Amino acid sequence: MSKLPQMAVEAAESGAAARRQIARCGAGFAQLGEALRKLQPKLVVTCARGSSDHAAYYGKYLIETQLGLPVASIGPSIASLYDTKLHLEGALFVVVSQSGRSPDLLRLVASARASGALVVGFVNDETSPLATSCDYFLPLCAGPEISVAATKSYLMSAFAFLQLVAHWKNDRALLHTVTATPQALDDATRCDWSDALARLNMTTGLYVIARGLGNGAALEMALKCKETSRLHAEAFSAAEVIHGPLALVGPEFPVIALTQNDATLDANRAVIERMVALGATVLSTDPVAGTIGLPVVPDLPPEIAPLGQVLSFYLAIHKVAQARGLNPDVPPNLKKVTETV
Repeated sequence: MSKLPQMAVEAAESGAAARRQIARCGAGFAQLGEALRKLQPKLVVTCARGSSDHAAYYGKYLIETQLGLPVASIGPSIASLYDTKLHLEGALFVVVSQSGRSPDLLRLVASARASGALVVGFVNDETSPLATSCDYFLPLCAGPEISVAATKSYLMSAFAFLQLVAHWKNDRALLHTVTATPQALDDATRCDWSDALARLNMTTGLYVIARGLGNGAALEMALKCKETSRLHAEAFSAAEVIHGPLALVGPEFPVIALTQNDATLDANRAVIERMVALGATVLSTDPVAGTIGLPVVPDLPPEIAPLGQVLSFYLAIHKVAQARGLNPDVPPNLKKVTETV
């Protein structure tokens, strides 16, 4: 058996990382949740790039569906290049980063704090300048990540949003979901997507579609297809894809379709069925007739189903990269710590 790439080794550590995050940060999230119940912010703002931004997109849907608060993403260039004065008095500002060192993120965080926002940081590198620039700092606890392709740090960023919302809402069911997440991630490592994803070995592009809580997962999978396998993948909401992008779908067009058992399921299925009728090769987490099944951990709460699906994907996409003659740990033109202005 060939040696696993570092990407897969690190991804498989996600369950253990989630246990560490609960042990180290549970009390901090509880304290933050109490503070937010007193503050009662009317707006949540996120700031991140790359995989971290995909985790923030998951957090957006989690906050909006569980707390009914609007969530907006602000591009770091608003402060770092445009030098615009922000007006975020009383808002919650959440910054997400693996390295915590990118100058544009640091500049926006400083601007957010100066404008009166409560700044919360989810950062993996506890020695970074970003870790000391926040009102509340919660380490991701992912541990060292050597592969350029982020895996466990993405999942721990998303998990941090789940902990945030569960403690902020002080919701018993969500808090139970938090404690169930480490085992769910362990179980997801045994859901093998390799045979299904092997259909991507010879293709040049694909769509990844999802809805609601799954949209962040779709964005993350599309990025990893580009990063590890040089596949031009685009992520779309299953609603947005029929507003134009569906024109590209035809016989054998590859689609990864992600679902979770919530209010989006029926609408998601309808779009999947439409793509099957168009002749697309659809790899689906839901057993829609005519699709190729992607095995998932059964009966997961919809809040964490996307996390399990991303982990199963990570443990298969590296094989696509290798089949295409690529090293998933060292993508061309990229480096682990990316600093932008």
